Amino acid sequence: MSLAKISTIVMACAVLSACGSPDSIAMRNAPLDLGPGVEAGINTVSRDYNVVDLNFLAPAQLSVSERNGYYPMADIVWRGDAIGDRKEQIGALFQTAIDRNGAVLTGARDVVVDIQLSRFHGVTERVRYSIGGVYNIVFDMTVRDANTGAVIEPTRKVEANLSAPGGTAAIQAEHAGQTEKVRVTDFLTMVLADELSGATQLARR
Repeated sequence: MSLAKISTIVMACAVLSACGSPDSIAMRNAPLDLGPGVEAGINTVSRDYNVVDLNFLAPAQLSVSERNGYYPMADIVWRGDAIGDRKEQIGALFQTAIDRNGAVLTGARDVVVDIQLSRFHGVTERVRYSIGGVYNIVFDMTVRDANTGAVIEPTRKVEANLSAPGGTAAIQAEHAGQTEKVRVTDFLTMVLADELSGATQLARR
């Protein structure tokens, strides 16, 4: 990934970086190890993707809660939009994030990204305006060739955590334009940029 592309993504997420401490963001996924002990039958390759589309799925069995408690009691808790179809709203967040990356990830290979949501735990009003918490987002991601449909990167689980300010800090962030929606969309943009660029290990065919 070129320095210019990395700079563009960093600028897009600059507001996000300004609002959290360096250790406020944690991401955990299951890529193959890129260290010295590369497994036999595995190629280390540099991604060269042109992201052209997203297929987002929030399965029907995922539960949604509007309960104003301290701990999420459902698969999906989201308050960054007005009351409505939460699955549709979350799909829109991912679409915005993939569109932003599509503008900068313009490599030689056209790809489609499949995302299936497992968990989207935002914070309730009670948490946001008191102790604060964590946005916990879990999804399965597959990368496919846009022209043939062939799987390039097999499905893997991605888990991403972002700190959620509480109390006075949350109110100040809101007044500064750092709404929940802005903050989480910037975060998803950065997560997807990390998952779709740089080096990866793929099984030899």
